[in-house]
Amino acid sequence: MPENVVSPADSWWSNAVVYQIYPRSFADSDADGIGDLQGIIERLDYLSELGVDVLWLSPVYPSPHDDNGYDISDYQDIDPLFGTLADFDRLLASVHERGMKLVMDLVVNHTSDEHAWFTASRDGGPGGARRDWYIWRPPREGMEPGAPGAEPNNWESWFSGPAWTYDIASGEYYLHTFSRKQPDLNWDNPEVRQAVYAMMRWWLERGVDGFRMDVINLISKDPALPDGVVPEGARYGLGHPYYVCGPRVHDYIAEMHREVFDRHPRRLLTVGEMPGVTVEEAKLFTDPARRELDMVFQFEHVGLDQGPGGKFDVRPLKLTDLKASLGRWQTGLGDTGWNSLYWNNHDQPRVVSRFGDDTPAYRDRSAKLLATVLHLHRGTPFVYQGEELGMANAPFTSIDDLRDIESLNHYREQTAHGIAADVVMQGLRHRSRDNARTPMQWDATEHAGFTANTPWIAVNPDHTDINAKAQLADPGSVFHYYRRLIGLRHTEPALTHGDFHMLHPDHEQLYAFTRHDADRGTELLVLANFSGADLTVDLPDGWEHSETLIANVPATDPLTQPHTLQPWEARVHRRRTTS
Repeated sequence: MPENVVSPADSWWSNAVVYQIYPRSFADSDADGIGDLQGIIERLDYLSELGVDVLWLSPVYPSPHDDNGYDISDYQDIDPLFGTLADFDRLLASVHERGMKLVMDLVVNHTSDEHAWFTASRDGGPGGARRDWYIWRPPREGMEPGAPGAEPNNWESWFSGPAWTYDIASGEYYLHTFSRKQPDLNWDNPEVRQAVYAMMRWWLERGVDGFRMDVINLISKDPALPDGVVPEGARYGLGHPYYVCGPRVHDYIAEMHREVFDRHPRRLLTVGEMPGVTVEEAKLFTDPARRELDMVFQFEHVGLDQGPGGKFDVRPLKLTDLKASLGRWQTGLGDTGWNSLYWNNHDQPRVVSRFGDDTPAYRDRSAKLLATVLHLHRGTPFVYQGEELGMANAPFTSIDDLRDIESLNHYREQTAHGIAADVVMQGLRHRSRDNARTPMQWDATEHAGFTANTPWIAVNPDHTDINAKAQLADPGSVFHYYRRLIGLRHTEPALTHGDFHMLHPDHEQLYAFTRHDADRGTELLVLANFSGADLTVDLPDGWEHSETLIANVPATDPLTQPHTLQPWEARVHRRRTTS
């Protein structure tokens, strides 16, 4: 590493674990059915007992909540639904008192259409002072403004339909790669960038410890905004080639680092959510010598169970595909980059239902297996609220059960084009983001201890069996297994410094790999049976009678050659090496 550049493995966050809180669904202190900041404060001791190091807070800024807070109308305040700035300051102080850090969600690819920046951009018309803060374009030449096909290009929004909305008053369209109420900022305008950086410095001066940056690799668009290729059977074109890791994205993030992070005395955590990012691009973003970001969220592994029809076209996962993907990212980022490790977040369905087995027989065991595999990889693990309990997908039966704009728009568009409602619901049941957003399951009471009133979205009825109160009292629970895994992250250097080597890459039931820390003479072996049947495996040489570090079934028996793993069994072994 160049002088004054810290290796990722030597940074404070290399052996840390991050816990994501979705405030709307975490804990409701005032009985309005929506989670809030005071509710989080009241549950901090639970998070402290779990042992996590960093809390990532999904947006709590003022918002019309078209996209549940990811449409921000004021970057420097707290939405009254969640509390006040004074409540936030109390939360931050309480987090720091417990030795944890707090990371804010930074959403600056777009704002709400109710943000003062956008109202000034819209109401000032084409000649207005802030018109160029957003991306406006006239209709296609020769087309009737507002008519289908008159949009400046054929891009599809991530939330269905065209990525442009027509503003009658000014006679132009504005770009929104997500909801029509989430207009994209024009990052090519230096005034926009400086306003964003000033806002970031304001939060850092308040005491926050970094940012998770929402779709940050979409901020730079090809200025020509060309039409995209229209896939067979689709109604709109793919804009992704023209704004995913666009032409100036590295320039802008490096500038952000200079203008914000280099000016701050504390070592912060910066995480970029980056749909469509490649290993090669991620190496650039996370190389500490380039001074851009600490790590990125990539989406490759959570797209492996999608068919050609996209997110809601559900296909069974092939374990070999998962191993190939995660293994490529482990080796691809090497020693200069750094991985973020996750199964779940507010945008993904529950992993125990997705890649595990959520039936009563194997729910707990498969939840522990999935945790084992993830946390033993090289990188920083992220735990999403309820994941540490093995929370599962909800039994949605109709569109009336759902709240998420992506799901509602998809249902509306698909049924309008003749797709049967039950077919659409089948995909939504498996993949809707609302699976991650049902309330946190604190106990077995009517509303799972989340609220004393009717929650904004229904509690999963399985909370009578899966809840924090019961698991805290059970030393063999998923919660306490996560606690032990997090403890390993803090105490076993091989998890931070060890290299990664995949074993049996072509096996469809076995996920196995080693982590070798040559400098400290330690090697770990991870074995995981991704199936509901016994599995006999051949071990690498020299692992018989090695030390059991952690296992999700009673591991009184030593490893043998060959060794039989029980259904959904995971175990980690350690041995000393000489090199």
